[in-house]
Amino acid sequence: MLTFTVRRLVLAVPTLLFISLVLFLLLEFAPGDPMAQVPLTVPPEVKEKMREALGLGQPAHIRFWKWLVQFFWIEPQVLVDHIFGTSFSAGDLRVISWQTRSPVMDIVIQRIPQTLWVVGTAYVVGVLIALPIGIYSAYRQYSWFDQTGTFVSMIGFSVPPFFSGVLVIVVFSVNLGWFPSIYDTTHKVVDWDSFMIQLRQMIMPVMVLALQITAQISRFMRASMLDNLNQDYVRTARAKGLGERAVVLVHVLRNSMIPVVTVIALGVPSIFGGAIITEQVFKVNGIGQLLIGAIQANDLPMVQTLTFIFAVLIVLFNLIADVLYGLLDPRIRYD
Repeated sequence: MLTFTVRRLVLAVPTLLFISLVLFLLLEFAPGDPMAQVPLTVPPEVKEKMREALGLGQPAHIRFWKWLVQFFWIEPQVLVDHIFGTSFSAGDLRVISWQTRSPVMDIVIQRIPQTLWVVGTAYVVGVLIALPIGIYSAYRQYSWFDQTGTFVSMIGFSVPPFFSGVLVIVVFSVNLGWFPSIYDTTHKVVDWDSFMIQLRQMIMPVMVLALQITAQISRFMRASMLDNLNQDYVRTARAKGLGERAVVLVHVLRNSMIPVVTVIALGVPSIFGGAIITEQVFKVNGIGQLLIGAIQANDLPMVQTLTFIFAVLIVLFNLIADVLYGLLDPRIRYD
């Protein structure tokens, strides 16, 4: 397993380099100009100097190489300097946002806690709810619980977050007045009272995201459990006198989790991207809203860095899913 993990990590390097090149070329040929939002009163020669200051006057391959050096070499040095108090990156040019003229990674690090508060909590809540629902729905197939779960899952799949988000705002914020309609990103948790305020403003966006996560994972869990409940080893385990709890929660559940692990692992990066709409609806000042603002402002360094971070998450959680396969099923060996 260790050899497989090392081999996959080494293979991830050229994969990520290729992804970064594709992202750069897509953004390079995409329509839009960072000078489009400059007032028309600015003379053309001034605009040209501004373009040169942003590095747009250089050839594409030079700009791509500079971004690679800045992201893979200088930014890790900045992190080391921040942790250990060294000065390896002193004087080096970092990836700079065209919109704010600030280092891109500094802005991303500022926004990540807001996204993790909402998206991370929603994903954990969604998984913890979805797994028991899927297990019990499969064990009690066609019962009222199974039919209710199927109905709720269909709603979760069908209703987009821009509709469900507005709906919960109208019901729970406007009509009932239980929760705030706008997420206060400046709020800091310092004591129990401030934690309760944070919890109240998280409930609605977490509810919207968790509904989609629960609907997806519970259906996968149910289908996987049904497939394994009819296998010969289940009948053999029951014939040997094993208790029903041991048969379902040990033997069937462990084998059923193998395909579900893929859905859970690969769902982590996708939920970060899917939370963009939810962050817009509830005004959560997180990664999703940052990406939308960067796209609207043609801030290519910010867009390229954020999309590449999403790609890194996908590659990383693909590896985590493969490693978990071997832990869940001893028959799987990566030799």
